[in-house]
Amino acid sequence: QVQLVESGGGLVQTGGSLRLSCAVSGRTFSSYAMGWFRQAPGKERELLAAVSWSGNNTYYEDSVRGRFTISRDNAKKTVYLQMNSLKPEDTAVYYCAADRTIVVIISPPYACDYWGQGTPVTVSS
Repeated sequence: QVQLVESGGGLVQTGGSLRLSCAVSGRTFSSYAMGWFRQAPGKERELLAAVSWSGNNTYYEDSVRGRFTISRDNAKKTVYLQMNSLKPEDTAVYYCAADRTIVVIISPPYACDYWGQGTPVTVSS
């Protein structure tokens, strides 16, 4: 069984930065590709970024490319999302997800094996 716990969300001003963390329990973290998603009130869940099990391959949606960076530390069983130049439209609940295949993470309907409970991010104008 794999459990994901996000942390690092909070309130930040426009232009600020946050780093989200997703700690993963279970022995096979390094076998999983990881992704970050977000869901704003009244909107569908949105893919942001994904990273392969090795960390060698990453994927970014256009909406965050150049501002957000995904990374992972397999020794710490943690995946990160560094978010810079935050905007009010980045306000949402942010979720991490895990799947053995990065293609599943980046392809609708995003049927990932495991999801975290989410951490809220609010960007004030």
